[in-house]
Amino acid sequence: MKYVCNVCGWEYDEDHGDPDNGIEPGTKFEDLPDDFVCPLCGVGKDDFSKE
Repeated sequence: MKYVCNVCGWEYDEDHGDPDNGIEPGTKFEDLPDDFVCPLCGVGKDDFSKE
């Protein structure tokens, strides 16, 4: 599953995770910490949409 930031378009792909920011591949979007923010623009999980 992929999720896209509504503000800047950055994409979180659950299969790839975000290793540069300490998120292992296979990490589900709903399992990201509550304080997760977009690494490009800084908005929270509420500003992401399922692709």
